[in-house]
Amino acid sequence: MELSTGRILTTHVGSLPRPEPLLELLEAENDGRPVDPALMEERTAAAVGDAVAKQVEAGIDVVSDGEMSKIAYTFYVRHRLSGIGDKPEGEELPDELVNADLRDHPDFHEAQRKGRSRWALRFARPWCLGPVAYENRAPLLRDLARLKAAVAKEKPLEAFMNAASPGVLTKFVPDGYYGSEDKYVAALADALKTEYEAIADAGFVLQIDCPDLGSARHNQYQAKTDAEFLKIAERNVEALNHATANIPADRMRLHICWGNYAGPHTHDIALEKVFPVLMKARPAAVLFEGANPRHEHEWEDVQDASIPDHKVLVPGVVDSTTNFVEHPKLIAQRICNWARIVGRERVIAGADCGFGTFAVREPQVAPSIVWAKFRAMAEGARIATARLWGQRGRGGG
Repeated sequence: MELSTGRILTTHVGSLPRPEPLLELLEAENDGRPVDPALMEERTAAAVGDAVAKQVEAGIDVVSDGEMSKIAYTFYVRHRLSGIGDKPEGEELPDELVNADLRDHPDFHEAQRKGRSRWALRFARPWCLGPVAYENRAPLLRDLARLKAAVAKEKPLEAFMNAASPGVLTKFVPDGYYGSEDKYVAALADALKTEYEAIADAGFVLQIDCPDLGSARHNQYQAKTDAEFLKIAERNVEALNHATANIPADRMRLHICWGNYAGPHTHDIALEKVFPVLMKARPAAVLFEGANPRHEHEWEDVQDASIPDHKVLVPGVVDSTTNFVEHPKLIAQRICNWARIVGRERVIAGADCGFGTFAVREPQVAPSIVWAKFRAMAEGARIATARLWGQRGRGGG
């Protein structure tokens, strides 16, 4: 994994808006309707190539495939893992999946229910119906081949690929077989090990998406105390560490978020509470929200925390839920705040979360604005570089 040696590097969380011709096929595939494999491959490869080219053009150093082949960052596992199928007749999602902050504001929640914000509910939720194992490598191999081709053409500094964490799948793929969340998480970790190692072996940085270490506190586990939640987070990190035992720490990054939606977020667990757990995870880089107004201040809360020397911080410096384009000087300020804590070489500028967490026709942020945000991030990184390398000080080297 590249470090910010000589300048602040830029990246993002991974998912990007899908072009409509591809989205039509992804929706059909998700609904179980027939899809022409050749057409799917043609459109997906073209979308990946275009996404990588646009990232490089916008000034993104560490790029992704935009998760173009996936209808969602978790639901995609139904095409790869055995034991995953449709929700059984009569099964209902637990009511606690309504985020705690939305319960406090029923007027806002109702507006969300009527609007485009109910991303996950627009798709059929997969369900665990039997033993999970990594059964179908073909979609993964196609993803790797497409990204390799795009990277070979565009030559970015580095590339990463996303994969779901064992813990986050307990929410998005409910268990109907194991009867024990501990057993389910352990089984998922064993199964996902195949995907994790394949991504790293292909030469890409592996990014593991772990909202189970953040947003799960106020939705999936909202009835528990912070202490109880942190024990669950510890368990999930142990499972992740087991699944990645054969991958060097500096070839991995971990992403945490508090839910990729514009809402009150008044029940989010504080970064400083979960930070010690994050530091125990094997991935060297940690991506987290640092731009939205509920979390931007948190650099102050962890500035005295114990951070291992090999850890790299990738704070979000642009918001993934609003159509404001952040000013480059504001972005530079955010970067410098984190550089004061761990040093300029161990900070990379990122985004709060993905811009296409779920593939929908009306994403929260308009596609043209996504690229404007990336260009602003690149400019902000240049300003921060001038400040951090042009004068000495805390984090100045």
